[in-house]
Amino acid sequence: MTFFEKVLVANRGEIAIRVMRACREMGIETVAIYSDPDRNALHVSYADEAFPVGEAPPAKSYLNIDRIIDVARKTGAEAIHPGYGFLAENAGFARACEENGVTFIGPTSRTIRAMGSKIGAKQMMQAAGVPVVPGTPEGIGNLDDAKGIAAEIGYPVIVKASAGGGGIGMQIVEDEAGLADAIEGARRIAGSAFGDPTLLLEKYLVKPRHVEVQILGDEHGHMVHLYERECSIQRRHQKLVEESPCPIMTEDLRERMTASAIAAAKACNYVNAGTVEFLYAGGEYYFMEMNTRLQVEHTITELVTGVDLVRQQIATAAGEPLEYSQDEISLRGHAIECRINAEDPLNNFQATPGKIVRYRSPGGPGVRLDSGVHMGYAISPYYDSMIAKLCTYGLSRITAIERMRRAISEYVILGVQTTLPLHFALMHNRHFIEGDTHTHFLTEEHIQRSLLRALREEEARMQTLASSLRQTKEVAAISAAVGTYIRSKPRE
Repeated sequence: MTFFEKVLVANRGEIAIRVMRACREMGIETVAIYSDPDRNALHVSYADEAFPVGEAPPAKSYLNIDRIIDVARKTGAEAIHPGYGFLAENAGFARACEENGVTFIGPTSRTIRAMGSKIGAKQMMQAAGVPVVPGTPEGIGNLDDAKGIAAEIGYPVIVKASAGGGGIGMQIVEDEAGLADAIEGARRIAGSAFGDPTLLLEKYLVKPRHVEVQILGDEHGHMVHLYERECSIQRRHQKLVEESPCPIMTEDLRERMTASAIAAAKACNYVNAGTVEFLYAGGEYYFMEMNTRLQVEHTITELVTGVDLVRQQIATAAGEPLEYSQDEISLRGHAIECRINAEDPLNNFQATPGKIVRYRSPGGPGVRLDSGVHMGYAISPYYDSMIAKLCTYGLSRITAIERMRRAISEYVILGVQTTLPLHFALMHNRHFIEGDTHTHFLTEEHIQRSLLRALREEEARMQTLASSLRQTKEVAAISAAVGTYIRSKPRE
């Protein structure tokens, strides 16, 4: 096989390290980029070469296309892997790579542009026979048209940006009285966040499940799926817990859903790794969007299929055919991923940047931890709050859950508030254990009650840890702060 000799990774943190690990296994040299506060980050020291690209704000560093392309040219990097986030789904960046003779490890700029528009993608899916959520066939025009469509499909409805993702700007509307304000607010946010104020309106599914299918395609016309992932545990439309396979999946549903995912990918001549996302409710599934990049949760697909998705991305971008046919890809066991974020789960998941003063990673059978942090690491307010992706694997779902409980109990992060207590609560929640979840699961009362119990257990665990460690002022102060935080919350 012929691969690249040098790859630039246009990202930071754990995903940059993940890509570089695949490159190292393949004998490919790597180039890291970094902003001023990331000068001493792990991904910088892991790479063969590293170059600064600007100040802390992403617009001045990790989103600086001209600077990144310049580093690629100077270092002789033949390809750029964008990771996820930042420029991963930026058609302009992919095009800049193409125009400068640098291979973009991902789909073409044309495909990114086509699938980046939710309206355009929805129209393409309808033409390909893929089920879509009822709603506007084109962007929202005037308010009267929006009212007419909403009345036709029935409230509640959701107003969202045609461009972008991550739940940014989504507005749920319960009745006609709230429609005008929702459209105005969503249009303002969409214009600011994505530079495109175009909106669409869809039927709002009250308690759907979020199920997605991983696909891989190459330049030789081969297309495969790697089964599905359940991603229903979310906050503000952003994922927190993912698992594979989906706990309620049947063979008939899987056959239909994966066939739709393949049809969706073929409709846009997709090459490289991508994800087709569906909403499932009332026994039916509907196309939501296609992510034209590697997903954060690719880790659990790797655990249950044994396929290295990053390696496949790199090989495919180099013009190689896929290493696997559909018949050679099997689903074995169960995997769960918990995104460990520096956030306060009882304060609307507000980010809690700061310095990690004590850090201990979990391990043991069936545990995978992808992280770019360490003791003394400062979590910046400029970037995503994710500290790590904690994954567990077992031959059964209950084994994966039990291993996640153990891994969480072993994981020590002091200095910032994290979502560890939330994950602790979820792994002991009866409804989660039974697979009875949906995209609004975290807002339900029983979750809030279990989270309060988990936070009190976390308080006790940190106090025990503090007493067993050498009693530095920092550790003692953290333990006291956690106690104050718990006591400030309402009791059940």
